Amino acid sequence: MGKACRTRNLTKEAEHVEGFAPELAVVTHGGGKELEEPVVVRPTSETIVNDYFSKWVQSYRDLPLLITQWANVVRWELRPRVFLRTTEFLWQEGHTAHATYEDARDYAARIHQEVYADFLVNVLAMDVVPGRKTVRERFAGAINTLTLEGMMGDGKALQLATSHELGQNFAKAFGTRYLSKDGREEHVWQTSWGSTTRMVGALVMTHGDDDGLRVPPRLAPVQVVVVAVKGDDAVLDTVRGIADRLRTAGVRVHVDDRTDTPFGRRAVDWKLKGVPVRVEVGPRDVENGTAVLVRRVAGSKEPTPIEALPEILPTVLEDDQALLLAQSRKRRDDRTVEVTTVEEAAEAAVVLARSPSSVTLDVQECP
Repeated sequence: MGKACRTRNLTKEAEHVEGFAPELAVVTHGGGKELEEPVVVRPTSETIVNDYFSKWVQSYRDLPLLITQWANVVRWELRPRVFLRTTEFLWQEGHTAHATYEDARDYAARIHQEVYADFLVNVLAMDVVPGRKTVRERFAGAINTLTLEGMMGDGKALQLATSHELGQNFAKAFGTRYLSKDGREEHVWQTSWGSTTRMVGALVMTHGDDDGLRVPPRLAPVQVVVVAVKGDDAVLDTVRGIADRLRTAGVRVHVDDRTDTPFGRRAVDWKLKGVPVRVEVGPRDVENGTAVLVRRVAGSKEPTPIEALPEILPTVLEDDQALLLAQSRKRRDDRTVEVTTVEEAAEAAVVLARSPSSVTLDVQECP
């Protein structure tokens, strides 16, 4: 759905287009000729989605209606930043149509809390502040925008996902009506919500350190890498046996038996990639019945009985997941000042000016 769109198709949603006009990529010439009608390259999907909603929705029996998609969109960014704000980016977006305002409101809140906040906190281990955008900052054409903001390692806040109540604005523009149970024609109530590859950038800036990535264990495709220090048969058999037992324990494991590559180089590579745990096994470890357990998140390194690994590693992974979240939360708490008056805000701003990365203002919006 995130494809080129003729400008006449956008005119129905004037408020939305006005809000996004500076970010649209508009093609005016093609094939050496000026186009009779400019084409907008891969805008967000409200226009196309609502055009189809108006055809699909006929009766209250068709509601609620939900679609979700992954698509690339284009926004004309003057100052692109890798992962955060790029001209073209991949995102996930969803759209719903409901019979009542209350249903739409509750669904937008559900996506906000049970999908995006849950994923950010419980999978990405990123502490977030749920909130509501001001009228000026809300999504163009929406009546309410719910947001999740995270604190990056440099003390700056970043918007991570949003969920919008669209009211009936788009429904009225596109004529999306349904026949209610009592036989009356009503406009639907809508929501839209989305997240982008910005989450990847946020993950790096939240959990990365001077040694590279630190991937949360619940997210990591490889939770434990078992590394053979030397290439003799006893070591390789032990490494593969450990991996088999860990898989049985439900751990996502990779075996690194590339003993033609120096061990130090491999250890650094796994650290840079942020694999949560390395289990290192050499000839002496085989003799002692131990392995060296290296935890990327906690930064510890200690010998551990091989037979104990299947039992302790699931707990270690959960502990490190919790540690990342605790570090993220502490960073935000240490750099947040809550204010209730303009005077307090001014005083906190002085502190902010002296140490830009040390404090963030948390100003509660007045009702």
